[in-house]
Amino acid sequence: MQDICPKCGLPKDICVCSVLDKETESKVQVYTKKAKFNKVMTVVSGISGDEIENVTKNLKNMLACGGTHKDDTIELQGNHKDDAIKALIKLGYNESNIDVA
Repeated sequence: MQDICPKCGLPKDICVCSVLDKETESKVQVYTKKAKFNKVMTVVSGISGDEIENVTKNLKNMLACGGTHKDDTIELQGNHKDDAIKALIKLGYNESNIDVA
């Protein structure tokens, strides 16, 4: 017997909850800030807590940089603002929900 998703009631194989969450979630903000020793850091905020680990891992892999996630924000080493936006779109986030500051 297949597992049933408690959110949508569909079998886990065809569950669409994660896709719907990405499309209807709040704004994702992408901006840069200065870190220690005048190094530039790209920050991505607004991603929900249950998928932040997966998104962090994918962004680090796609952008070939180091980084971490802290307090519902993703911190990437270097100035990857434009590339991070393209990577988020590839990961399934709606372009109209991505805000660049």
